[in-house]
Order: sequence, then structure tokens, then C-alpha cells
Amino acid sequence: MKANRLLPLLWSAVLALATPAWSWAQAQPQAGAKPATAKATFAGGCFWCMEEAFEKVPGVIAAVSGYMGGQAANPTYEQVSAGRTGHAEVVQVEYDPAKVSYEKLLEAFWRNIDPTQKNAQFCDYGSQYRSGIFYHNDEQKRLAESSWAALQKNKPFKGEIVTEITKSSQFYPAEEYHQDYYLKNPKSYKFYKSGCGREARLKQLWG
Repeated sequence: MKANRLLPLLWSAVLALATPAWSWAQAQPQAGAKPATAKATFAGGCFWCMEEAFEKVPGVIAAVSGYMGGQAANPTYEQVSAGRTGHAEVVQVEYDPAKVSYEKLLEAFWRNIDPTQKNAQFCDYGSQYRSGIFYHNDEQKRLAESSWAALQKNKPFKGEIVTEITKSSQFYPAEEYHQDYYLKNPKSYKFYKSGCGREARLKQLWG
């Protein structure tokens, strides 16, 4: 009888000692755990150029070229560039909110587009090259609209702002040869960017 009463007491003591250690271990960050990130999506004409611009922003982890805002599923570059699907060329940005804010990404966006061109950007024409902000949540929408209004009030250039603010939809990554094009094909990329007049127009707009 004494042995039977002693055994539960021993188990209780073991559990009491083990529980704090288990709770402490559970509270510790797991080794190799990935930090929390967020997504932002922007359309600014040629996605090669927008990818370059965003990947140079500190706190941005990656910028992926792709398509958003159209009707067809799994669109190809040939379909989108011909204006047959309603999609825009976009970059989807993965970033660390602890290192860069969404407001900073909006600033980088405006400084790398011509907000006065409707259904076009620089030498590229068609709705697939329209400029736009695709928000992922209500906070992004609020900040985008606030940024748009502030720019409209204090813009350093003439012309109305026609950049769209739209709820994000299905994102389709572009073909692999488009990803990091500015790094893979630096000569042809620089020739395109210069020939399209992008840098000259941005300097004219923003100084």
C-alpha cells in the first residue's frame, strides 16, 4: 500500500520538474526560423526595370517579375505583351517590414515611374504597361491612397496622375528568362533601358 501511494507522488514530482523546462524550450525561437516577411505588388511598365529598382532597396528580399490584373489563367508573356489578357506587367516584392516600411516602397515606386502616362510607360504602350499599385490588405490600400493624394498635392511636375490603385488578384510569375534579366543580360538590358528613354524621363520628372 505504501508503495502504491508513493508512485503517484514520484510521478507528480517528475512532471513538476519537467514542465518549466518544456515551456521554456517552447518559448525559444527555433534555430533557422525564417523572419516574418510581407508582400507588395507594383506595376510600372517593363518589369525588368522595376525589378532592378526594388531589388536595390535595403530591406527588400526579392522582386519577382510577373503578371496581375487580367482575366486569363496562366498567361504567357506573348499573350500579355500582345494585350490579349488584361494583365499588367508587375513585380511582386517580398520585404522585411522590420527593415523597410511599405511607405518607403511607395516612395521607390513613384520615383521609378511616370505617373502621368495612361496605359503606357516611357516607350512601351498598351494597358499591359499601365502603372498601378496592387494592395494586399486594407492598410496597404490606406497608405497607397494617402501617398497618391500627397503626390497629387505636391507633385514636382505637370500633368495629372493616372496611376491606378487596385486590389491585388492572382499573381502569375513570368517565365524564368525574365527573372533578374538586368543581371543575366546586362548589355541588352542597358540598351533597352536607355533606348526607351526611361532614365531621361525620370530625371525630367523628379530631378
